[in-house]
Amino acid sequence: MKRLDAYIFVLLGMLAGLSSCSTTKHLPEGETLYLGLKNITIQNEDETKAGQTALDEVMGAISIAPNNAIVTYPNVRFPVPFGLWMYNRFERYEKGFGRWIFKHLAADPVLLSEVNPDTRAKVAGNLLRDYGFFDGHVTWKIDSTKNERAVKLSYDIDMGRPYRIDTLLYEGFAPRTDSLIHARSSERLVHTDDYFNVNTLNAERQRVVDLLRNHGYYYARTDFLTFLADTLMRPGYVMLKMVPAANLPKEALKTYHIGKTAVYLTGYNGEPPVDSMKLRDFTVFYAGDKPGLRFDVLRKRFLYRKGELYSQTRQDYTQEALSRLGVFKFNEMQYLPRSGEDTLDVRVNAMFDLPYDSELELNVTTKSTKQTGPGAIFKLTKKNFRRMGASLNLELKGSYEWQTSSTVDGDKSVMNSYELGAALSLDFPRIVIPWVRNRIDPFRFPSETHFRIYAEQVNRARYFKMLSFGGSISYSFQKSRSMKHTVTPVHLAFNHLQRRTATFDSIALANPMLFHSLDDQFIPSISYTFTYDDSWRQHRWRIWWENSFTSAGNITSAIYAAFGRGFKEKEKKFLGTPFAQFLKFTSEIRPLFYINEKQQLAGRLMAGVIWAYGNKTIAPYNEQFYVGGANSIRAFTVRSLGPGRFHPADNAAYSYVDETGDIKLEANLEYRFRLFSNMFGGNLNGAVFLDAGNVWLMRKDEARPGAEFTFKHFFDNIAVGTGVGIRYDLSFLVLRLDWGIALHVPYETGRSGYYNIPRFKDGQGLHFAIGYPF
Repeated sequence: MKRLDAYIFVLLGMLAGLSSCSTTKHLPEGETLYLGLKNITIQNEDETKAGQTALDEVMGAISIAPNNAIVTYPNVRFPVPFGLWMYNRFERYEKGFGRWIFKHLAADPVLLSEVNPDTRAKVAGNLLRDYGFFDGHVTWKIDSTKNERAVKLSYDIDMGRPYRIDTLLYEGFAPRTDSLIHARSSERLVHTDDYFNVNTLNAERQRVVDLLRNHGYYYARTDFLTFLADTLMRPGYVMLKMVPAANLPKEALKTYHIGKTAVYLTGYNGEPPVDSMKLRDFTVFYAGDKPGLRFDVLRKRFLYRKGELYSQTRQDYTQEALSRLGVFKFNEMQYLPRSGEDTLDVRVNAMFDLPYDSELELNVTTKSTKQTGPGAIFKLTKKNFRRMGASLNLELKGSYEWQTSSTVDGDKSVMNSYELGAALSLDFPRIVIPWVRNRIDPFRFPSETHFRIYAEQVNRARYFKMLSFGGSISYSFQKSRSMKHTVTPVHLAFNHLQRRTATFDSIALANPMLFHSLDDQFIPSISYTFTYDDSWRQHRWRIWWENSFTSAGNITSAIYAAFGRGFKEKEKKFLGTPFAQFLKFTSEIRPLFYINEKQQLAGRLMAGVIWAYGNKTIAPYNEQFYVGGANSIRAFTVRSLGPGRFHPADNAAYSYVDETGDIKLEANLEYRFRLFSNMFGGNLNGAVFLDAGNVWLMRKDEARPGAEFTFKHFFDNIAVGTGVGIRYDLSFLVLRLDWGIALHVPYETGRSGYYNIPRFKDGQGLHFAIGYPF
């Protein structure tokens, strides 16, 4: 206690010493500390959406954060200027520990000269005019403070009246160009009565240029078009004309056609092309004995043909298609005009990437059953397999688990619970249908074909040993940038219970439903998944939404019915194993709102249901739902909740089994914010989150009372947890640490009230993970 008192005394002394430090004592000579905004007045405020957009831009130009700011305006600052104290206390040190403290803990003061309010007021006034407020202006003044070397600023914004668009005419263009522009006039971005907006005019000019470049005008540029404006003819309105710029080069006035194409393939060690292969107008130059990529695979990536008009869109899609092959370090397209002709020959320079890629993941798993142990996943990828632009992937994984308690039902711990798995997949960056030749990928956006076979073995100490194996074929394609479709026409899985113990047999008697979910099964299924993702638009609101539907055993059952076996007949088998029949649907939506560059609000809502029937009325164990863990309800470990109000006692016969269900509901809300920028090469971010959810059974299970879904006491059946977390974001890698705190569990704990956690320490979960949870 005496030592603790001494530490506290020293700490208080340090704080007192720092608090006595001036925040301006060691400012550079003649400089003034900026303390933020005192007041902003707005005159003639325009409350329309366009007016508020303009005002937001103006506020962004003048709202500069002072040191230790929490909110820029109204000015809210953290009351302890620790960084400034460190700056003024240790600024004079040039080396040693004092210099280290200055470098890592001090905050550079925000100076009035750096804020430069006069320039910012001019920029803000120009922004008003860019948004059509031609009469608007911004002024500023200095507000003194108690410290003569520290000031605040006040701004006065007078928006004036907005100017609107009267008309936009397109004049001075050649007949063909004029016809093309007017034929697409319905797509114009500038309309009568819109607020004048320079950004919209620039977007309209870019639209016209894109239109021209997609119709052969290879040399079209935005600086070749200009606007003429008149504000006198109609007060408060702007009459506009888009016209070609003066003295345009003659090349900009003509259309061009595609000529020959030559592709130069450089080896991954820099080997230059030494030989060539030609088919009509398409030539491939390559190093070695044969091209590093099959001729037909390469040719089908080019979405144009000789004699077609040049198109910027086709050029972009072609480059994307070449990049999606995943075999090149880079590829670039050059257009070479023929002298005196309207023809562009195409030259593509590409260099092969390294042929192999490998990845090793190490992890430690801790379960609610007091099982813990290490795991590893090794992945090896052979790029450009057999020169087809495909990748051959081998994945090996394994993990061991041992009991963390000293004994298990009187037996000492043994290291004999393990999981082993291997998977081999072949991925094509295009649609591939076996035994169908001369196929052409019809989709301009990414499409993939995925062939996969796998085998996994699970050994649960003293209970059972299970072998699972199977394979699948799936196709993914996009008809637009935001919408992706994934179809899996073939997915075959076999679950075989190789060995079971007397202990496991006693569990089967106590809980038949659980036993049958682990029984030998053949699972033939087909599935369809639709994904919507508009994050590429870079809007403040972004939505990711995925819906998936799976049907298992129904085609197989229909085949049996065709041969006289009824749909309702039980225990139909394939290769001596009963096959599962179920329908499964999941839907997950993830909205993300960007408050600003340093703050985001992220959410997730997920629902799923699986209905087993016919040949098997209990869904396979690995198809059932669960909650908890680093990417779910973070106050609880994975698979430690539900189903429903049921919760096995720690000493129950089947408490070792993970808790799963047929229905799942889960909701998450997370506020993300920046703590420190550019910290050792990355950003340190914080998060506050709220998680809720549970799983339920579709049918009543006598061995698990309260596990089935009902609307009675629905909200009491939802587990709720909150918590905080930190994320170290290196842009290419995110390291995440979350501390979850339980608020409510759906089962009886002996404690009344909504907060029914018996002891605070019992309702905590600590998760270290890679990547964001959603």
